[in-house]
Amino acid sequence: MNEDIHIRTEGCAGRITLTRPKALNALTYEMCLAIEDALDAWAEDPGVAVILMDGAGDKAFCAGGDIQQLYARGKAGDFAYGQRFWRDEYRLNARIAEYPKPIVSFLHGFTMGGGVGIGCHGSHRIVDHESVISMPECSIGLVPDVGGSLLLARAPGRLGEYLGLTAARMKGADALHAGFADMLIPRAQWDTLKTALIKGQDTDILERSAVAAPATLPDLQAQIDRHFAGSTLTDILHGLERADDDADFAANALRAVRRNSPLSMGCTLALLHRHRQDAQGIRAAIALEYRFTHRAMEHGDFIEGVRAAIIDKDRAPKWRHDVEALPDGAVERMLAPLGPEELSFEKEG
Repeated sequence: MNEDIHIRTEGCAGRITLTRPKALNALTYEMCLAIEDALDAWAEDPGVAVILMDGAGDKAFCAGGDIQQLYARGKAGDFAYGQRFWRDEYRLNARIAEYPKPIVSFLHGFTMGGGVGIGCHGSHRIVDHESVISMPECSIGLVPDVGGSLLLARAPGRLGEYLGLTAARMKGADALHAGFADMLIPRAQWDTLKTALIKGQDTDILERSAVAAPATLPDLQAQIDRHFAGSTLTDILHGLERADDDADFAANALRAVRRNSPLSMGCTLALLHRHRQDAQGIRAAIALEYRFTHRAMEHGDFIEGVRAAIIDKDRAPKWRHDVEALPDGAVERMLAPLGPEELSFEKEG
């Protein structure tokens, strides 16, 4: 029995509850596999009409993947562990996005990184006023992955570039605006709605419970579109540095961008541009993300980023490249085809 996750059926619902509240329900490799097995079993089960996903505790649905184990294995030179973790996690993300039955995710508190991967690709994504959603991967030497790069690419205007490069956090109403959530429902109603779904009521009950709430991002959209439309990281940096008309916004954005991995941010921009140009679906988007993460430990900034943010907590990462001088070809090398190591969505043995 996996104590980190509670999987069961109740009434006509398959239920998945993440049960690591002290770790903000961070997603382990074993939890990913358990979720996938449950979804596979319920897909053809006529007794399961809907899937409900939630997290224990008051602070988080899921604040990301459990990266400390990834760091430890990568620091010891075991790059294959991370490659296997990401490969299997990404297969789960695609499974959720393509699932034949409704998946209702209740995204309370923090939903970040890997939490977005399991919580923001289902059919009904519920937030409340205090939900906090973000893709902070560039701050630890990754790119917005788990299909998050596709969500960012589909966000209005250049909002995806802004959220990806600054790791800005969205409250519930802003997550609706950005396309990371579908409905804002006061949390006091969630238990009643879960009970109704378990008893067989249609998911339409969710829409009838949704409320409107003011978002902050729409008021920033013009500034975001103006300053994050550059083709390269250098374009965006120089634009922010020369911004006289939006000085406060530009200064805050520039401060956030300068903290993060230049290589990760350059690759994030490339991912978003490719997704839009090629009208990427979930599998193509995730396969492109995997080219980066497959190389992230050995050739990227992941190990140093985790060290600075999580292990030593000195907040002083020594990135491979200077933000003002990302070498020509660095992005292309991280996103180059992997040949026989390209991501497969087939479940192994």
